[in-house]
Amino acid sequence: MSTSSDRHGHTHRLDLADATVREWDATVVASDAEQGIVLDRSAFYPGGGGQPPDEGVLLWGGVRTRIAGTRRGDELYLVPVEGDPLPPPGTAVRGALDDERRTALMRTHSGLHVLTGVVLRDFGAKVTGGNMEPLVARMDFDLPEVPPDFKDRVAEAVNTELAADRPIRVRTLPRAEAYAIPDLIRTATDLLPPDVEEVRIVDIVGLDTQADGGTHVASTAMVGRVEVVKMESKGRGFRRLRVRVV
Repeated sequence: MSTSSDRHGHTHRLDLADATVREWDATVVASDAEQGIVLDRSAFYPGGGGQPPDEGVLLWGGVRTRIAGTRRGDELYLVPVEGDPLPPPGTAVRGALDDERRTALMRTHSGLHVLTGVVLRDFGAKVTGGNMEPLVARMDFDLPEVPPDFKDRVAEAVNTELAADRPIRVRTLPRAEAYAIPDLIRTATDLLPPDVEEVRIVDIVGLDTQADGGTHVASTAMVGRVEVVKMESKGRGFRRLRVRVV
């Protein structure tokens, strides 16, 4: 989940406006071995909502600095691989994401939105937790009674929706307008901070609308297929689905 702001500290968040950006030019605002590197413009997704941060490189003056992840604080800090050189403040750099990792995470994240949309629509169950890595994930649902063939029915419904090639659209709305959308908050507990005035919405047209701050593909067909690998009972009516995107 996220506010609609396209800035984090001094950094303009390119990833929020256009998830297809993989390379861009930027200037180093701050650079510190302990804190990390702050850019004026960045497409590195910092992680959140279950989606891990991006990895990639900064190229500057014939030098390559590998970025192992991102840390949120008062600024959006890019975390360099230990031992790699730090570009000084004021340096012009070329940023580049690990395209294979980011694209896999986008496919996975969009696939999980289809999964949660199907489970809410067909079984009335909300999410209690989840985690993803590139092309693999788990989602936990509050589902006291498990219907017959639940795993197979979910897989079939999810892949039907993926094949329907539904557009996936991102927009921002004022908080009051966003909360008028039924089932906007997909988790069993509302995790949206009370001070957030505008809400970023991810809409899988005709299937699912929810608050979300992550990156997504442009349509469900771009996900591919989702295999529901396993269902586990985690006690107190919580069910865990482990999935793989292929």
